[in-house]
Amino acid sequence: MKKKFKLLIFASGSKTGGGSGFENLVLKAREGILDANVIAVVSNHERGGVRERADRLNVPFIHFIGPWTEEEYKKLVEKSGAEFVALSGWLKLVAGLNPKTTFNIHPGPLPRFGGKGMYGHFVHEAVMEAFKKGELTHTQITMHFVTEKYDEGPIFFRLNIPILQDDTEESLGKRVNCYEHEYQPIITNLVVQGKIKWDGINPSSLQIPLDYSIEQSV
Repeated sequence: MKKKFKLLIFASGSKTGGGSGFENLVLKAREGILDANVIAVVSNHERGGVRERADRLNVPFIHFIGPWTEEEYKKLVEKSGAEFVALSGWLKLVAGLNPKTTFNIHPGPLPRFGGKGMYGHFVHEAVMEAFKKGELTHTQITMHFVTEKYDEGPIFFRLNIPILQDDTEESLGKRVNCYEHEYQPIITNLVVQGKIKWDGINPSSLQIPLDYSIEQSV
């Protein structure tokens, strides 16, 4: 029988909602689109949207209150037994985890719209402002391996998404979220199956399938 790698998901969500990306990954794993075993989900909100989804999906929930230090991250992941870590809306800086097996999804073009404080609606606000100035015509979903600086690890997926003339921050955010749900499980599967990988040190070591393009468009 083919081994299913153990995947731990970090998803902050909020005190009242969030976590749709985590739920989507779980459902796609159960459908076989993502060939991995989601062993648990981590959130910094004890009773937030991620917890509600975890309970409903019968997925173990880990409340991580910090400190968000290298020692605490390592302890949590080692205790879980995870072989891969997916950040899906995790808003804290990650330190100390294996950069070869830890990866993130970001709702905007990197590196321009990344870094500390650039998440969720803040990204879409900045993208729409640049669009109105005529500086860009598309936004992106990006996925990258995680190093100890926000959004600076090697990028292994970019999805170009056209910005519409009547878009608002809210409408753009909803459309980006829909594409995240469509593509995140597929690309995550390539990572956990070892088809997308790097040595954890040199970005030029990034390896991708021969028939795969890092930059794609809708």
